[in-house]
Order: sequence, then structure tokens, then C-alpha cells
Amino acid sequence: MRQRTRAGRLRARPLALAIAALTAAGIMPLVAPAAHAAVACSVNYTVVNEWSGGFVADVTIKNEGDPINGWSLAWTFPNGQQVTNLWNGTHTQSGAKVTVAPLDWNRNIATGGTATVGFQGTRTATNGKPTDFTVNGVSCTGGNKAPTVALTAPTTGQSFQSGQAIPLAATASDSDGTVSKVEFVADGVVVATDTTVPYQGSWSGASVGDHAVVARATDNGGLVSTTPLVPIKVLAGATIVASPAAVSVKQGSTARFGVTLASQPSASVTVAVARTSGSTDLTATPTSLTFTTANWNTPQNVTVTSAANGGDLVTAVFSATATGYAAASVTAKEISATTPPFQEAFLTQYNKIKDPASGYFRKFGDLLVPYHAVETLMVEAPDHGHQTTSEAFSYYLWLEASYGKISGDWAPFKAAWASMEKFIIPAKADQPTNDKYNPAKPATYAPEHNRMDKYPSVLDTSVSVGQDPLAAELKSAYGTDDVYGMHWLLDVDNTLGFGRCGDGTTAPSYINTYQRGSSESVWETIPQPSCDTFKHGGPNGYLDLFTKDSSYAKQWKYTNAPDADARAVQVAMFAEQWATAQGKQALIAPELDKAAKMGDYLRYAMFDKYFKKIGNCVGAAACPAATGKDSSHYLMSWYYAWGGATDTSAGWAWRIGTGASHQGYQNPLAAYALAKVPSLKPKSATGQQDWAKSMDRQLELLQWLQSADGGIAGGVTNSWEGNYGTPPAGTPTFYGMFYDAHPVWRDPPSNRWFGFQVWQMERTAALYRMTGDPRAKKILDKWVPWAIANTTVGTGGNFQIPSDLQWTGAPDTWNPGTPGANAGLRVSVLNHSQDVGIAAALAKTLLNYASKSGTTPAKTTGEGLLTALLSHQDAKGIAIPETRGDYSRFDDKYDAASGEGTYVPPGWTGKMPNGDPIGQDSTFLSIRSFYKNDPDWPKVQAHLDGGPAPTFTYHRFWAQAEIATAFSLHTELFGS
Repeated sequence: MRQRTRAGRLRARPLALAIAALTAAGIMPLVAPAAHAAVACSVNYTVVNEWSGGFVADVTIKNEGDPINGWSLAWTFPNGQQVTNLWNGTHTQSGAKVTVAPLDWNRNIATGGTATVGFQGTRTATNGKPTDFTVNGVSCTGGNKAPTVALTAPTTGQSFQSGQAIPLAATASDSDGTVSKVEFVADGVVVATDTTVPYQGSWSGASVGDHAVVARATDNGGLVSTTPLVPIKVLAGATIVASPAAVSVKQGSTARFGVTLASQPSASVTVAVARTSGSTDLTATPTSLTFTTANWNTPQNVTVTSAANGGDLVTAVFSATATGYAAASVTAKEISATTPPFQEAFLTQYNKIKDPASGYFRKFGDLLVPYHAVETLMVEAPDHGHQTTSEAFSYYLWLEASYGKISGDWAPFKAAWASMEKFIIPAKADQPTNDKYNPAKPATYAPEHNRMDKYPSVLDTSVSVGQDPLAAELKSAYGTDDVYGMHWLLDVDNTLGFGRCGDGTTAPSYINTYQRGSSESVWETIPQPSCDTFKHGGPNGYLDLFTKDSSYAKQWKYTNAPDADARAVQVAMFAEQWATAQGKQALIAPELDKAAKMGDYLRYAMFDKYFKKIGNCVGAAACPAATGKDSSHYLMSWYYAWGGATDTSAGWAWRIGTGASHQGYQNPLAAYALAKVPSLKPKSATGQQDWAKSMDRQLELLQWLQSADGGIAGGVTNSWEGNYGTPPAGTPTFYGMFYDAHPVWRDPPSNRWFGFQVWQMERTAALYRMTGDPRAKKILDKWVPWAIANTTVGTGGNFQIPSDLQWTGAPDTWNPGTPGANAGLRVSVLNHSQDVGIAAALAKTLLNYASKSGTTPAKTTGEGLLTALLSHQDAKGIAIPETRGDYSRFDDKYDAASGEGTYVPPGWTGKMPNGDPIGQDSTFLSIRSFYKNDPDWPKVQAHLDGGPAPTFTYHRFWAQAEIATAFSLHTELFGS
């Protein structure tokens, strides 16, 4: 089962606590966003520190109404407290009542803006919080609460005919007032408004193409809530749909495509199928299909037959037509009768993935963005299926590179890189203040914690941090201060509603989830925007959930997943080899240059989080700061991150690496590419030599972590528990870094999932196959028999691969001259699964190894897995149902005893963009109420009501691409 392994935490990226770690210059006044209408306010009172007889507190006003030009804040202390010193304002106190006036610079608060004052005071034994705050005499005890709204029509992916009025409907309510209106907004323009229940409307005149619709509710106090964006399609009239849009037909054989109608007809429709161009060697049957008002969306299959004449390979286009309907066409391409079966399987899988009807991509202009999955109700590393990851983009590149190898067409590969660069590599406008970055002071230290209730983490300027040795040479090489790396997570449809830098509507939007240490599972995360303008969340946006400071500034922040960027580099090397063999290397030369650039910036993943010296680093204050490469461990760590102020006049930005390195992220093949392949040589002064050293260091790490059984154990850290703590006595070390069986997270243990084994070993096996590296061979010679021994391939599509692993013992302390045997480090397989993506990755590993070593069992098992996968084909790809017992956590509240659940600090309140409140009673579901509108939600609700765990058949993009590229690899290595 996947639910408590990869499902819960595959991509946990605890951005570090320093994601909001401001540099000393980063404590900036707040800049208010644009105004709405209506008067309302709320006040957040926080005790920052207290001691016997005294305390420090912050008081933040949030304006939830008309712009405030001059304010007077008042409250009454309940326990005789006295203000002795106040900043960011002037105060008077009469008895228990305190009145605060602003200074000139913070007297105006725009709608949605905030103003914060802080003070030091005296206290008695009790230090209760005031509850009667007023601003200009208006009560701000809780402020007006925003309405809730849900769009019920149209639904995600729904298609309409050109000229058809699109029905619009929403539900809306207001807990402390009334809903004054609901507006329906299409592509940013209001197309209908309704002021009474039921809230309905229609949209006429929509152009042919892709559109996005939201509902926006306004309450009687003027507060506004907006639903997540719903993508729809408008077709050129009544439309026929054919899927897939392209088929490959082996000469002398057959292939199939399905036909449906895009919308329900008023009467039966007869669709004719005929060849409209191309060779007569290709024919299609039947030539007529009938669709009724009942079966209009049930696919009817058409069989394309290739003549067995041994002639030239040909192409034909078949059209499905009907009177009054826009036609659909399918391109059939003949392939040789001797085409290897797995190459044919690649083309079939490729056509399904790229078929618009399958739903793997959303189209933005001419570019495609892959979803994490076709299905929307999915929680694993992303918390929604229509988010996407840098991992998905790297697999998109791999899919298109493999297609280029087989077809000779490199345009799709170039388009995939263009999409990655436009949508998931932040542009200049998305990281606007990098020119203010000071490499001598990369970031302010904030310790990580092993429980979420230890957050927010206090920023500590007394802890020294090292110097960043990369920034200057990268700027010299590329002429920019900006970072060229992928952020790990995108909300493709803007389901959460953050939009781009708080605009609420732009899709895709940069988001993040994990940020609170090793115990935070996906079920306990609070989604937040990567550009936090305080428009959503609490008075300080989401920042004060994670770090504690005296004030907060609006900021942008991104986290890179090194394994994804490294995979992109790896794929670029494959593409270079394949295109060169075709004489087409020049076509992809620009992308190769960009891959080298990405690899240059990826070196940030080689550095300690705060650029402290590597080795025996114990005690945040005692662990010395570094001035050069002494802070580099040369491994692929869990992340690197960067950020800064949104205000371009503010003088700060920051960057961090990571001290924790997981075996599953190591990619010695990418290191080889950047160190040895001329077309991928980084431009920086020391990039190539850094990657050469990294390749050696990564292979050493894998050897050090290899158990007596063969599996590869967790990893290392230069910062025990993320706070430079003291590890248990006897903890073995690797170049002075401490062994960690489960680096980065504990819920569930990070090296339990077998997938991390094969993702990493596939790269090592490819390195061995391409270079014959004896170090890689030594590791594989032990790992491959262990994996095969725990894998079963039967008949009829039956197979079992390892799923959860259990580790005992530890490696010997690393001695490069005489490595230990790790006799006490053992691994056992707890259970097995039929994870189709990991089965394909395992097959790749075995096939790469077999190709170089000539080992028959590896080839046989690898081929057996691929053959088994072919037994599980459906219309969208290859998938097997899976049961999700972890979906019982949808409504888990925080439990202090176990530390599980959605933790919100006491007194902290806020709201999500759709109006979902965030507070101490929040759950995963309560701050993602949109899930209740998902078509698959009833299955989960039934489970929450006591029924069995729900079963889903998921089509994850990375898994489908992994399968396709495994088919392609077999063809490359073994032909027929």
C-alpha cells in the first residue's frame, strides 16, 4: 500500500524555517494592498516573550474595510498590566485602558493592510489578553468574517459548444451577516451577477478555446471570497471527440481509437468514419457509428488496419463527421512490422499521455503544463491532483526526449523545456530583489524542531552563518542575480486561490506546503503562497506560522527539489547523445546550454543550510561559519531555497542550502554529465570541478550506506535534527557528517518507501552502463540480487515489488581507504505492492545493469515487469487500483499527545483565499473545503462515516512517463 509511505510524504520540503528567515535588514514596514469597500477590522495580540514581572507583546491591526487614514487603537488590560515602552506608535494609559496613536509613516492602512505596534510592559502573576480592541471607536474583537462560496456550475473540464449559453451556479453564505451579491467571473471579467438565492447566471458569447471561471461572493460588510478557478473548454459548435488523436499501426496489424460526442445531443446522431487523406494501405472500420441521448459519451471503438504488403511506411488521417458537428480527426502512422514490441508500446503510451482527452496536461497558449495526476482528489506529496511538481516537468522532458530519439522530431522536447522555463522556473518578476542579496550574510538562522507545536521558530541573529561562495561567480558567468532553478510545487488550476503574488486569479501559481520540521506530514500542512503579500492567512500572511520575529515583511520564497533539476540535466545528456546520433544536436543546443546553467545553480544543494563548515558540526553557536567551499558536502541534499522582499526598494534577499542528504536524491549520472560532457559544461569558474568532486562523493556515500543485504540506507546530515544538535553517542559519520536512517522527515520514515531505492539506483545503473564505472558496478552487484530476490513476476500481469522497508543497525564510520563491511546494517521488506511507476523504474535499473553486465536474471526480471505492465492498460495509460486507508486523516484534528493533526499556534487565526477559516480546530479538510465538491468525494465521505477505505485508479503523470521511457529504454538497449 502507498498510503503511509510515499502517499503521505514523498515530497516533503520543509523549507526551512528560514524560508521566512529575514536578513537583519529585512524587517520592513508593511505595504497595504488595494482597497475594497466597507469598514471592518480585526486585531491580533501576541505575547512575544514574558518573564517574572514583565513581558513583550505585539498588537497588529488588520483593516478589513475602507482605507483608514489615521487611527486610534484602544484596549483594556484584564490583569493590571502597565505599558512601560511602546514602539511604532505613541501611547497613553489611564488605569487599565491603553490608547495608541500612529506615527506619520504608519497612520494609513489600506484595505487588507496591517499596522503593528509592539510594547514592553509589567505584569502580575496572571497575564491575560485583552478582548475589547477598538479602532477609531469601532470594535475589532473579531472583525467581519468573509462569506463562503462554492461554484457548482460549470464543473472542471466541462465542454460547451460555441454559441451555447454556459450555465453558471454557486452556493454562498455568510456566518455573521448576509451575502449581498455573487459575481461570476470568466477570464477575469464579470459575466453575470445575482443577488438572491439560488445564485445563478449564464455566460453567452464565449470564444472557442480554453477558459477559466470563478464565483465571487461579497457580504454586507464588503468582504469578498473567491472560489478556485474552474477550467472549461468552448468548442466550435457541436463537436465529435476522437481519442487518442494519434495511433501507431504496425504494418500488417491493427490499432484502435475511440469516438464520443462532446455534449449530449437532443436526438440520435450518426457519425461517419472515413479516411480523408493519406495512403489507402490504412483502412478503418466500422464506417458508421450511432450515438443516442444515452450513450453519447460512451466511447465506440474504430479499428485501423494496415495492409500487410511490405511497402513503404505510410500515414493516413481518418475523420469522424456528422451533420452539424465539428469533425474529429485521428492520424494513423504505420510502423515497421519488425518494430520492437516495446517501441510499439512506447508509442501507444506516448499517444495516450499526449492525447488532450486523457487530461494529463493543461494548455496555456501553445505550451503544456503537466498535472501531477489526471485525477483531482489525490493527497500525497502535492495535496491536490491538479497541482504539479518540478518532478513532473523533469519527466515531461524525459518523455519528449525519448520521443525525439524514436521519431527524430525534437520540437516537443524544446516545447517541454520552454514550458518548464516559463511556468516553474521563477522569472525576474517573480524574484525581483535578488540584486539586494548579500553573499556575506546569506540568511538568518532559525532552528528546526521535531514537533510542529514548537513552531513558530524564533529567528536568532546571534548565531553566525557562513559566506555564500557561489553568488559572485554565478553572476559573473550569467550576468544576472537571479537563480535558474525550478520551484518544486505549482497550483496549476489555482485551486487554492492564491493566484500570482496574491492576485487571487492567475494560474498557474507558485505555492508551498511543508515548512515545519521532521514531524509534519502532508496531512498536517497549511498551504501557503510562495509570494506572501498578507492578502490571505492572518495579519502577517502565513509567515508567523513558521517563524517568530518582531515584525514581518511581504516576501517571495522558493524551494528547489534537487532530484528534479538533476533529472532534467540527466535527460539533457540523453537528448544530446540521441540528437547527435541523428545529426540534429544543433536543434537542441540552446536547451543544452540551459541545462548546464541549471546544473551550475544546482550546486546550492551541495552546501550546508547556513554555510557552516562541514563535519562535526554540533551546537548552532559553536559550529563555525565557513568562508569558501568548506561549507560544501558535495552531495545532493533535500533542497535549496531562496527568497527576498517583494518591495524592490527594500534591501534584502536570502539563500540557503541544506545539510541533510537522502540517498534517494543522489544522481551521480547528472554529476558525470556536468563534469565530463563538453556540451553540458557549466560556465562558472568552478562548476565543472565541483561536479567532478560531487560525482566521487555521491558514489562514496552510496557505498557507505549500502546494507549487508544490498539495500541503500537513509543518508547523512551536517545539522542533527535541523538545529545542529548533538546526535546519540556512537552515531557513525561520513566525512564528519552524522548517519541518519531517515533524513528530513519521520511521518512516515523517509527511507521506508522502496521507490527512493529505484529512483536513485536507476541513475547509478545508467552511469554504469554508459561509463563502466567500477564503483557503480560494485554497488549494483550487491543491490540488484537483493531487489530481484524480493520481486515476483507471474503470469497474466501479476507482479509484486517491495513497498515498505525496515532498517536496523547502522553503517560503519566511513574510512575512504578501507571502507567497512556494514555487517550490522540490515534491511527487510515489510510488504509488497503493484506500484506501476516504481515497477517501471525498477525495470529500468535492471535493464541498464543487464546491458552492461550481461546478467540474465536482471534482464529477465526487467522484461517481465514491462510485460506485466502491458496487462494493465486502459484508455489513459497503465494503472492498477489502490486502496487509500490514509484518507481517514482528512478530518484529523490536532492531538497534543501524539503531535499529529493540523497544528495552529494558540491564538492564531486566519483564512484561506476561499474563506475557509484557519484556527486551532482546523483539519486538512476544513482548510480545503473545495474537496467536498469533488466528484469522487462521496467515496471518501463514506470512509469517514465508518465505511471501508476508498479505492482509486490513479494516473500520475510521472508514473505514466516512467513507464513510457522504460519501454523506450528496452528498445534502445535490446532492440527486438
